Amino acid sequence: MPDYFQKIDQKPEPDLTWNLPEQRHGAVKIIGGNSQSFRTEIKTAEFLFDHYPVEHPVLVFPDSLKSKLPDLPKVVYVGSTESGSFGNKDELDAVMAATDYNLLLGDLTKNSITAEAIHYCLKDPACPTLVTRDAVDLIAEHQPEPILMNPQVIFFASMPGLQKLFRAVYYPKMLLLSQSLIQVADALHKFTLSYPTKIITLHGEQILIATNGEVKAVPLDKSGYVPLTFWNGELAAKITALNLFNPNDFPGATISALFS
Repeated sequence: MPDYFQKIDQKPEPDLTWNLPEQRHGAVKIIGGNSQSFRTEIKTAEFLFDHYPVEHPVLVFPDSLKSKLPDLPKVVYVGSTESGSFGNKDELDAVMAATDYNLLLGDLTKNSITAEAIHYCLKDPACPTLVTRDAVDLIAEHQPEPILMNPQVIFFASMPGLQKLFRAVYYPKMLLLSQSLIQVADALHKFTLSYPTKIITLHGEQILIATNGEVKAVPLDKSGYVPLTFWNGELAAKITALNLFNPNDFPGATISALFS
């Protein structure tokens, strides 16, 4: 077994869920949605507020949704494109900077204006930002290298999403769905030595966490999720919360989130 790789099949000690504050603390922005899709973002915000002591889980939506939603207590609207996704990069950047942690949940329309806005906000984010679901694809399709160079950005990405990121930067190490666990771990090991980003992915029945060349694997069945529910926003919210309250231990906080 390579020295950079570790399999973890039981809850770690210390369990960082012990570090959750008794009083509500910290602000999280949940960013995503378009004029046709927004339910995942709302459900994720509700889950985060109900299960973790986050003070301000705030939804960030394009203003194309303003007339479609009732008055919600914690929503910020940002200028949108004609297709109903995020369009005003300065507004979005200001909103994402005014928080402690961002969860970029996706449901973004594939257009160059939205891609430019996301790229603008993530090339030098003011706070940690977890990127997941189709937001990974949008970044991969529009010059992701400056974003990959930022240690504040965490990619919670499917294997096809990671393949797109690898190809977009012409990374010489192949990443294939048919590869063994050790082969994928080796690719993530080398990639996170080349780029200071952090990666969480699912390969077969193993959840992989990679940062600074270190790769850890947790069996999927230990998380309580199956492949169909793995990407529904709930697990991303858990990972966000545990990292919000344990900002200096990304691997430990993420692993504790998987077992919680």
